Amino acid sequence: MAGQTKQSISVEAYLAMERESEEKHEYLNGEVLAMGGASPNHGLIVANVVTQFIIQLKKRPCTVYPTDLRVKVSQTGLHTYPDVVVVCGEPQFDDEMKDTLTNPTLLVEVLSETTKDYDRGGKFAYYRTLPSFMEYVLIAQDTPHLEHFLRQPNKRWTLYETDRMEDTVELESIGCTLSLADVYDKVRLQPI
Repeated sequence: MAGQTKQSISVEAYLAMERESEEKHEYLNGEVLAMGGASPNHGLIVANVVTQFIIQLKKRPCTVYPTDLRVKVSQTGLHTYPDVVVVCGEPQFDDEMKDTLTNPTLLVEVLSETTKDYDRGGKFAYYRTLPSFMEYVLIAQDTPHLEHFLRQPNKRWTLYETDRMEDTVELESIGCTLSLADVYDKVRLQPI
């Protein structure tokens, strides 16, 4: 609102508040931003992706965390909740509460109209500062479209994108695949 001054809070105050809150909030540079609720399509896509990863990662040294696990980007101070997090190896947490992960291998965000630019731009730039972060998957929720970013040597990232339901994406860092048909199973898509 016009005329309102923003109050900056410490990360410690944010974490204390967040651990008591029923709603999720993102934290960056002293600012706390409420995260909106998810649509039915968003929820189904997250469930479908998590299911595929759980099946494929069974008995392997990677762990899948859906939506509710906070990720801290140490170099930027960002604390946020990706839609899906995969960690290969031992998960590392920010403190003894073990609710803030610091070493994601792969992150998935389901795009909405209000977050798609941030997820592709600023948030992706923050994520790229994480040494453990190797792959990023962005999924549209109303039309079939998946963007897959893979870290290359020398801080380069390659992009593969598809909108074909018969396509499958290879996720090298976790040794899994995602088919668009599985990602969008039972999701009500808008006609193209």
